[in-house]
Amino acid sequence: MAESAPPPMRLWEGKAPNQTGDGPDDVPTLQMFPPSNADGSAIIVCPGGGYKNLAPHEGEPVARRLNEAGVTGFVLRYRRAPYTHPTPLLDAARAIRTVRARAKEWQLDPNRIGILGFSAGGHLAATISTKFDDGDARASDPIDRVSSRPDVAVLCYPVITFTEVSAHTGSRRNLLGENAKQADIELLSAERHVTPRTPPTFLFHTMADPGVPVENSLLYAAALRKQNVPYAMHIYERGRHGVGLAQDDPVLRTWPSLLVAWLSTHRFGWADRNATTAPATRHS
Repeated sequence: MAESAPPPMRLWEGKAPNQTGDGPDDVPTLQMFPPSNADGSAIIVCPGGGYKNLAPHEGEPVARRLNEAGVTGFVLRYRRAPYTHPTPLLDAARAIRTVRARAKEWQLDPNRIGILGFSAGGHLAATISTKFDDGDARASDPIDRVSSRPDVAVLCYPVITFTEVSAHTGSRRNLLGENAKQADIELLSAERHVTPRTPPTFLFHTMADPGVPVENSLLYAAALRKQNVPYAMHIYERGRHGVGLAQDDPVLRTWPSLLVAWLSTHRFGWADRNATTAPATRHS
């Protein structure tokens, strides 16, 4: 049986920025899943769902899988449509700041806090990876004083671009509205905003993905390479969109182990830390 986890915590004590109601989808939360053999690192998990829903199989099961490697998992319930940009990004930034600000309390390393996202959650993870800030030293809220930069990013069949033919139009519509301005489309196409400070990144996708074309990951990898940001990319030949941990697929279910091995090279988890970072590879 899975170990019990503390209940979800609100990201803001009072109303969150832009909050319009008081229902479960109006209040962003973060739920902590501590492992029994924690190594001090943490990863915030952002489930996918087209910025409309949150896929359950891309939340707690993923945090539990990270626990097996000694990584403390956090599942972020970020706001989605009818909430639009920048509200989800505010939630992701606040989640990273919260874990970093409370790292000592939770026996975590503030320099080993990552983010992981699936599909639209991958877009959110890529967005905060390219649009983080270093915090406001003058803020009255101590959480707002710390950086929102993730130390690593994990992007699983992510939505990346809103500008190309490979754009996921549903995510774009839910995040930006029906008639999005071109400036906003370009602003939220993550491949256009990678810098040398973008965190080391792990990408996982399938060539057969009919929902979010593999070109999304390829565009982001090319942008990372251009900026000399370390990355590993695993592209599988077969597989539908939204597979999560893919435990029912003997080939795709290897990706979490590949992730754990990569994370260990960045001091996340208990795997062999003497291993070298693997080059980008393609799997059939």
